[in-house]
Amino acid sequence: MSEGLSSRVGRIISGGLNAILDAVEDAAPEAIMDQSIREIDDAIEEVRGELGKVIAAKHLANKKLSDKNSEHEDLSDKTEIALAEGREDLAESAVSHQLDIEAQIPVLEQSIADAAERERELEGYVAALQARKREMKEELQRFRDARDATRMDVSGQGTEPSVGHGVSKATKAFERVMERQGGVALGDMTAPKTAAQLQELEALARKNRVNERLAAIKTRLNK
Repeated sequence: MSEGLSSRVGRIISGGLNAILDAVEDAAPEAIMDQSIREIDDAIEEVRGELGKVIAAKHLANKKLSDKNSEHEDLSDKTEIALAEGREDLAESAVSHQLDIEAQIPVLEQSIADAAERERELEGYVAALQARKREMKEELQRFRDARDATRMDVSGQGTEPSVGHGVSKATKAFERVMERQGGVALGDMTAPKTAAQLQELEALARKNRVNERLAAIKTRLNK
């Protein structure tokens, strides 16, 4: 199973100090650091892709909510017209449809709120990843400077520079960026269960709400 987006970002932001330090002891520490920066770039691209989807979903939910509100208002007018024409069956159908819309509106509003929260979260991911990339590039440059300085120090002594010696000087600065730890909390989601008895009870309650609303509209029209 592929690594989740939140887990991946959390791993990158919280750091992988031990893995980096182990890699630094190998023959190509610079390549390892470059690879880490490329991984951040890949993660930023992935987060931005997800962010685009969330923004699009929020836009669609907002549009649907607006449409549902307009439809609900239109049905109110049609209900009154139907009652005025003595078509209580049509008025009952219109009110029943209004109840369906009223059940959908809170769901759409919650979807919009969830999308907005997720949008802020993803924007935070992008900002954090970009900050981490800047830090790693700075530390990579310090590593290179330390390596070059080490080579210059030993050049006059007629000996080959020690890779480990140069790495150890750069690693101290690199550790400051990489040693932070963090985690991503994941919640469990459970689907609601609907029993047949509850469905029947809801149908009866719905019928009662339709009748009550029709009675209220009739009372208002007869004043």
